[in-house]
Amino acid sequence: MTRIDAKFAELNAQGKKAFVSYVMAGDPDFDTSLELVKGLPGAGVDVIELGLPFTDPMADGPTIQLAGQRALDGGMTLQRTLDLATEFRKTDGITPIVMMGYYNPIYSRGVGRFLADAKAAGIDGLIVVDLPPEEDAELCLPAQAAGLNFIRLATPTTDDKRLPRVLQNTSGFVYYVSITGITGSAEAQATDVGPEVARIKAATDLPVIVGFGINTPEKSRAIASVADGAVVGSAIVAQIGAGKPVAEVLAFVKTLSDGAHSA
Repeated sequence: MTRIDAKFAELNAQGKKAFVSYVMAGDPDFDTSLELVKGLPGAGVDVIELGLPFTDPMADGPTIQLAGQRALDGGMTLQRTLDLATEFRKTDGITPIVMMGYYNPIYSRGVGRFLADAKAAGIDGLIVVDLPPEEDAELCLPAQAAGLNFIRLATPTTDDKRLPRVLQNTSGFVYYVSITGITGSAEAQATDVGPEVARIKAATDLPVIVGFGINTPEKSRAIASVADGAVVGSAIVAQIGAGKPVAEVLAFVKTLSDGAHSA
């Protein structure tokens, strides 16, 4: 059982919905990013999604693209992202970390080496948005063999024919993308999301967490009420991009987590 599996089992036993937060590793710099990530569990975050900076983030809107650019300009690399996770694990051995990004940096490092290093750094799961199920042998299956969850995205265009393929080797949880488009480009609507979550849950026992388009405590609560939890990324990253102090960003995160947890 991974930390992700254990966390969802704990939340289920408590009758609570999950709150997942996304931040870009190294934004705006390594030390500030580490301070922020260390503060997320205290702000009510159940699972941390740690963005891996990449030069061509095709699924991300301007807010997260700019965060990645700030991180890269500050010297952030795949190794430094693993270093950040390693530092976090020195004081927190419980909170799950999911590394979210693109395959190119992983491929460049070599899958075997990357998985060994990620496991050693305390990474629990991967979301690699540009590797479809047809490429499971490339990273998904080796990751699961190494003890890491491989989390797949389902979207409004994932129809009943495609869904079984998407779910086939997914573990940890299913990430449902609430909108058709890039991050931060539209607002999620619980009335639209609810039936889609129910359709996915009819096909899997995994938790279904909803992300994209959630930017307020009210929206976090509404989405969590029709799913197993909510993910917020761009709204948090925008606070970092605006230069807000870490304490202010974490206070904002707390309002979002309170929203999800009240569902």
